[in-house]
Amino acid sequence: MEEPVTQPPDKPEAAGNLRRGILDDTMIVPLHADHLDGLAELERMVFSRPWSYDALAEELQNPLAVFYVAEEVEAERAVAYLGMHHILDECAITNLVVHPAFRRQGIAARLLREARLYAERHRVRRITLEVRVSNAPAIALYEAFGFVRDGIRPGFYDSPKEDAALYSLLPD
Repeated sequence: MEEPVTQPPDKPEAAGNLRRGILDDTMIVPLHADHLDGLAELERMVFSRPWSYDALAEELQNPLAVFYVAEEVEAERAVAYLGMHHILDECAITNLVVHPAFRRQGIAARLLREARLYAERHRVRRITLEVRVSNAPAIALYEAFGFVRDGIRPGFYDSPKEDAALYSLLPD
């Protein structure tokens, strides 16, 4: 029997609880409406099938959505984000996007740490994600965080057609 979908206990912490990261010029904040244009642009820049502005805006109203944004402090612009859905005792990462100019600076790792902290605070038993099998840098990062490959979803991605590797993490 399928269990009902329930809301996560709460959304990400309010802006008063900002986390400074490794880089002094970026911080991790909860998603808010002012980020939507920047995130839609990031999606178009990075993905062949990007989430639209409207799809991202819907996540602001989704009680199951948990989104964190890496924001450049001085420019007040989004340079990366992580989105996930919290359903019962699991979280599924739906998006992890870093602006190409900000890659290899630890921002994706900071966003993953924030997701893991959220999972620990809310007694999440498992975090899942999928990634293109050709995305070696992302796979290396996920595996360094303790994600374990659970399987392959053949032909999952389009433009170009490619398999998805399925990963999961059991938070501490």
